[in-house]
Amino acid sequence: MSSLAVKFSGVYKYFDQITAVDNLDIEIPKGCIYGYLGPNGAGKTSSIRMITGILKPDAGSVCVLGNTNPSKIKNRLGYLPEEKGLYKKMRILDLVIYFARLKKMSRQDARLKALQLLEQFELSDRANNKCESLSKGLGQKLQIIATLIHQPELVVLDEPFSGLDPVNVELVRNTILSLKQNNHTVIFSTHVMEQAEQICDSLLLINKGKKLLSGTLPEIRSGMDHNLIVDYDGDGSILHTLPGIERVRDAGKHAELTLKPGTSAQDILKLLVDKLTIRRFDTRETSLHNIFIQAVKGANSNV
Repeated sequence: MSSLAVKFSGVYKYFDQITAVDNLDIEIPKGCIYGYLGPNGAGKTSSIRMITGILKPDAGSVCVLGNTNPSKIKNRLGYLPEEKGLYKKMRILDLVIYFARLKKMSRQDARLKALQLLEQFELSDRANNKCESLSKGLGQKLQIIATLIHQPELVVLDEPFSGLDPVNVELVRNTILSLKQNNHTVIFSTHVMEQAEQICDSLLLINKGKKLLSGTLPEIRSGMDHNLIVDYDGDGSILHTLPGIERVRDAGKHAELTLKPGTSAQDILKLLVDKLTIRRFDTRETSLHNIFIQAVKGANSNV
């Protein structure tokens, strides 16, 4: 059996005169958390919909869990789209059971699993309330439950942390990690790079339908410039005049400096000690946020 959950080979998708997905090759191993990243309009949603069988490629092939027609294995997939929707007048428990029944679960199994998940996600006391009574964050948790109720082998989560407070972000993050521990595959799409950096095993960055970067985070970082983190008191304008600095992200009293190749962090420190009061001076690998910005800007400048 293939060790891949998803494989794209030379995939194209067109909408009128727009090429949404452009000769895309992807290999997603089974049992991993795979970050699916890109700016707005990059082709993420179009390619995700091909994984879930909602759309078909116009050229190339898509293979999901060993099947070249994902629409035939929908019961093995779970999909949380970015565009959310609940049946507002349904009771919460009834809605979860309904989604489970759509995935061919028996009514008895669906009810037992629904009650278990509602308890896990701290919604059991609202089981008989209507969906319209939920806040945005609680509605998001309910939709995650509906996505996971049938224990899918492959889970696609598009912005799963949207609308959640920090406590529930932690709850959902632990749920995603638990899926991986149980050998499920999670495709995780987000605009928040820190979230992807924390939990993803491998990453894909696409822009204008094309693959820009892919691999593990260490692989993607290899060859990237290192950053300096500086916490300081004083006039931070000096940071913008330093030689050997590629970029400055200055939040006032806290700055992230990207060094040009060959620049020594010690030389930068010597230039700053007489100009600012340095409270922290630390080296750091380039953040995924910065990698994302550099890659997208570089690709767009070459167009």
